[in-house]
Amino acid sequence: MSIFVDEVTVEVTGGRGGNGKVAFRREAHVEFGGPSGGNGGHGGNVYFIGDEGKNTLIDLKYNRHIRAKDGTHGQIKGMHGANAPHTYIRVPLGTIVYDDKNQLIGEILYHGEALLIAKGGKGGRGNISFASNKNQAPDFAEQGDLGQKFVAKVELQVLADVGLLGYPSVGKSTLISVISNAKAKIAAYHFTTLSPQLGMVRVQDDEFVVADLPGLIEFAHLGVGLGIQFLKHVERCRVLLHILSMESDNPFDDYQKINKELELYDEALKDRKQIVVANKMDVEGAKEKVDALRKELKDVKIFEISALSKEGLEELKHEIVNVLKEIPKLKPKESTRVYTFSEEKDSPFIIKKADDGVFELSGEKLFQLFNRIDVNNESAIKRFSRQLRELGIDDALKEAGIQNGEIVRIFSYEFEYLE
Repeated sequence: MSIFVDEVTVEVTGGRGGNGKVAFRREAHVEFGGPSGGNGGHGGNVYFIGDEGKNTLIDLKYNRHIRAKDGTHGQIKGMHGANAPHTYIRVPLGTIVYDDKNQLIGEILYHGEALLIAKGGKGGRGNISFASNKNQAPDFAEQGDLGQKFVAKVELQVLADVGLLGYPSVGKSTLISVISNAKAKIAAYHFTTLSPQLGMVRVQDDEFVVADLPGLIEFAHLGVGLGIQFLKHVERCRVLLHILSMESDNPFDDYQKINKELELYDEALKDRKQIVVANKMDVEGAKEKVDALRKELKDVKIFEISALSKEGLEELKHEIVNVLKEIPKLKPKESTRVYTFSEEKDSPFIIKKADDGVFELSGEKLFQLFNRIDVNNESAIKRFSRQLRELGIDDALKEAGIQNGEIVRIFSYEFEYLE
C-alpha cells in the first residue's frame, strides 16, 4: 500500500558552471603562443516533469536534496568544457511548486510537461575569451557561476475532472469502484478513504477522471478530521458530484453543512458546478427522503442511484459528460517567479557597517561577480577591483563615510581601503 504524501519541502540546487581555463599555446614553430584556455560548461538545470502514473509526492519525501550536476572545466587548446546534463524529477499531475519566498514557480497539469525549478550556473570564461589588443596574453580566467539553490515547497492538488463530495460512508468509494477502473477500499465506517483515489470513466467516445476524496465532516475548514487535506484537493476539480445518502436522518441538512464547509474554506467554491446525487435508493424510506429533498432544493436536479445495485449509473455518467463539455479546462496558476537578480539594476550592491566596524558589501549581482574570480590570482583580483569601480562602489564607500585604511569585507574576502 503506497503512502499518500501531498506536501513536502525539498532543497534544490542547480549545477555550478565549470571553471574557465588559463592556458597558453606551446607549439613548435609558433613564435608567439597566445592564450588558449577554453570556457567551462554550464551547470545542469533541475526540472520537475509531469507523470500521469504518479499520484503522490512520496518520492520527494525520501529525496529531500535534489542537485543537478556541475559543468566540466575548460581545457587547453581552446576546448570548452561540456555542459552538464539536466536533472529531471518525475512528479504527479497537479504538483504546485513555490520558492523560499513563497512565490509561485509554477504547476504541472499535463503528462510530460517540464517545469524549470532551479537554473544551473553559467560556465566561466577561459583566458582565450579575454584576449584583446590591450591585453594579448591575459593570465586569468573566470570561475563558473553557482546554480540556484533554495528550499522549495511542493504541494499536490489532485487533478480530476470530477470530485466526489459528501460525508463519510455516503457511498463514494462504492460509486467510484463501479463506474471507473479505480479499486477503492470500501467499508461502513468513517474515513475509509485516507487518500484520494483516482479512476478513469469511459462513456462511449468520451472519458473523464473522477476522484474519491477523503470524507468531509463539519468544521473541516478548521482542520477537523481530514479537514484541509481534503478541501485543498477540491479546488482543482471542475465538477463536484455531491452525494447524499438516503440512510441519513436529514439529507438536506447534510447538503447544507457540506456546502457551508466549502464556502468557509474558499468562497469561490460556492460557485463550482455541482451535480446532486441521492445514493442508496434501495434502502427503506429512501423515496420519501428524496421527495422531501426535492421540496427543499426546488431548482436542483437530483439523480437517484444505487451504487451497490448499479441502478441509475448510466444516466448519471451521461450527465457528467454533458456538463464537462460546457466547463473549460483548468488554466495554470500564474507564476510570479522571474529568473533574474532581485536587486534593481541601479543598486547592484548593498553597503552596511558591521558590528566589528568593517564595511560589508553584499548583493546578488556582487555575489555573482565575486564567485567568478580566483582570489589566488593577482590578475583576477585586479580585474575584480576594476569591476567594483565600474559599479560605483568607490564613490558609495566614500558616501558611507569610509576612511583611509579601514577594512572592507566582500563575503569571505577582506581588503584595506586606500584612496
